[in-house]
Amino acid sequence: MADANFSAADLSAHPSPHPMANPGYGKRSAPDQRPRTKHDFAHLPPREAAIAAYLDRLPDGADISVKTLAKTLPYGQCALRTALNRLQQAGHLRRGRERLAGTENVRWITRTWFSRTARDDDWWAAFTRGDVPEEPQPPDPPRRTTRSRALILLAALGRTTPALSLSQSDCAALAPLLTEWFARGATDEYVRQALTSGLPSPVHHPAALLRKRLVDKLPPEPVQPSARRPLRILECAKCGVPGRPEALPGGICGACRGERAPSSHTTPLSPPEVRSRAAEIRGAMNQRHERTPV
Repeated sequence: MADANFSAADLSAHPSPHPMANPGYGKRSAPDQRPRTKHDFAHLPPREAAIAAYLDRLPDGADISVKTLAKTLPYGQCALRTALNRLQQAGHLRRGRERLAGTENVRWITRTWFSRTARDDDWWAAFTRGDVPEEPQPPDPPRRTTRSRALILLAALGRTTPALSLSQSDCAALAPLLTEWFARGATDEYVRQALTSGLPSPVHHPAALLRKRLVDKLPPEPVQPSARRPLRILECAKCGVPGRPEALPGGICGACRGERAPSSHTTPLSPPEVRSRAAEIRGAMNQRHERTPV
């Protein structure tokens, strides 16, 4: 029997690389996870914590089926199946199906989503709809002030086109206008061509001329393709039955949790009631037979 107290370091020290699944299958990392720390799985039992840490370090597309994990980790299939179910109940794992985007024919493929950050049922329900709230990110450390791309290009114009030589204050004033060009996909060469072609002779006010061109020749905003929300369905961790996220709290369906579905049948009749009902039916049939013309 495998030792249940293997650490994450023991599992990660496996000599051979973990097998990858067929293209399009395997592990899928959930979005907007917090940075990795050594306390990510401290709330789990030792075995589940070690397996979760191992899965967390696998790349997307790795084969994390029970059979493959049993070949690479020191646990049997039964123990692994139990551990994965517990990871699902803790909010780190969900199984389901997703329809491939951009395909003409409807094609659903099996997915296993893993999240280092534990998620509640509401988050997973939003994830299946493609409507995941963003996690607050820590602020970026302050960066040293550097010259922007727009400022560098404007300052360099005078080297190739002396008539467009600008002062430092001119470059600083025009840079925000040029930044919008870059935001709309303009390349450096496209900008230079637009600003330097067909110049009047002489150029009396280079900063004023460039301002007018930056405003009048601003490229249109690029047309963004409409984003298609993914279509996903979650499945019960134990029996695999698909269902709405609201019907799978902790990734387990009501039947596997031991809940009895409401019966659609009426209360069963007692034996005397059954005999009385049968007598009524036979009597009705006899009367109908007597009224039938010969």
